[in-house]
Amino acid sequence: MLQHAMNGRKAFEVTLYNKDVRAAVKDNQSHVIYGDHWADAQIQDVMAADEAEALSLIGRRYPSEEGFVVQKLAEC
Repeated sequence: MLQHAMNGRKAFEVTLYNKDVRAAVKDNQSHVIYGDHWADAQIQDVMAADEAEALSLIGRRYPSEEGFVVQKLAEC
């Protein structure tokens, strides 16, 4: 991420994958909605005040109800 922290917000790197896609790919299938690349860990950057807000923001974009799993969260 090529941004500096501003207004008390910090950069976080979130590593996540989709467990439903991972299961489908393991069975030589594809997920109906998400691409096969979601079987592997993907990195998303987010600006947030703290870890809790970073997880909340990621959870809205990549909901656990749709199979997304946060593997790692690290402040950049």
